[in-house]
Amino acid sequence: MSADAVPAAAVSAGTVDPARVVALVVGVERYAAGPRWTLPGPVRDALRFRDWLRSTGVPDTNILLHLAPAETVHAVTGHRDADHETLRRVLVHELPARRGDVLWIWWGGHGVLDRDEHLRLYCADATDADRRNLDLESARRRLSSDVLPGFTEQNWVVDACQTFEERHRPAVTIPDGSLPAGQRLRVHRQSVLLAADRGQRAANDPVGGQGVFSDILLRELAALPGGPVPDPEALFAAVRGRFDRLRADGRHTQVPTLHLYRPGHAEHLPASPGPPAARSADGPGPDRTGGGLARVVDALLAYPLMSDRDERQTMVAELDPVLVGRMPRHAVPRTDVLGILRTLRRRPEGPWDLYRAVTLLDDDPDRAAELAEALREFLADNRPAP
Repeated sequence: MSADAVPAAAVSAGTVDPARVVALVVGVERYAAGPRWTLPGPVRDALRFRDWLRSTGVPDTNILLHLAPAETVHAVTGHRDADHETLRRVLVHELPARRGDVLWIWWGGHGVLDRDEHLRLYCADATDADRRNLDLESARRRLSSDVLPGFTEQNWVVDACQTFEERHRPAVTIPDGSLPAGQRLRVHRQSVLLAADRGQRAANDPVGGQGVFSDILLRELAALPGGPVPDPEALFAAVRGRFDRLRADGRHTQVPTLHLYRPGHAEHLPASPGPPAARSADGPGPDRTGGGLARVVDALLAYPLMSDRDERQTMVAELDPVLVGRMPRHAVPRTDVLGILRTLRRRPEGPWDLYRAVTLLDDDPDRAAELAEALREFLADNRPAP
């Protein structure tokens, strides 16, 4: 970390100077592959994101705008190209020459999930015979190494499909899109917000000329406090809530996801699943625990510690490490508590271990009584039939 970099804690608290925020903003609508690849929306979304950055005080000189507009849709000036060579040069040479505390990476365009589970982002010069791309995971690792001084806080937003490579049946293999990385560090905080989960398409609105995910995210960005550095988990929760409602209405099926990379810790936060009836036939069926489970979750959430991520982690540290290793963790308290409880109920004493851990940290007798009664009801409802 550079000597003049602001500590990550201070950045997260919203004290960063907008002049020390740098953004790489990419929107690719037109591809060398021809009209069949044209994707209306990413350029408009990129320009809206640029305008949001400007509104928070980020200088124009700190916004690296790279676009490939569809000529019949946009007449845009003041940007640079979005081909592979140009974007690679920015990531390898130009960004390391910058100085700052916060880095935004915004990308809108076509993407595909390769067989190694890496999201490949197609550049504007991609063709069917040469699908030129950047490997998102490789780029993320590069920017978390010592090749990038400062920029301890990094927020990535990627509106691209994560459909499986093999479903496209490309005539040739996807070329390498990796970037050189330096020495690994333990100082960066990276938040990678993706429009869709693995195997999914990212919906686009061709009439409105925008990505569905981008439009929702940009609206939520404008509503959140924090200037150019909003809380990424609060942003994800807001976006997720909007998509939950869209899925409930049957309008969209994509599931935005958030990947958090912190020093010594990584976390994958999917959006909450749809209602049981909407799940696939080979997926989990309806939860047979019904109201009993809901009562336990509500009793747990009555504890103030459950609303604080760090305190929940302290509570989890009191549990069996074997089970803890299998727990799906989430930023949203209710989803996190549900995952913890469902993991612990695999063992007969697991729920009572949770009770002991919670009451160890908060000995309020009324809350303890309600939690105990809820657990007894829950366990009775789920006792195996004779």
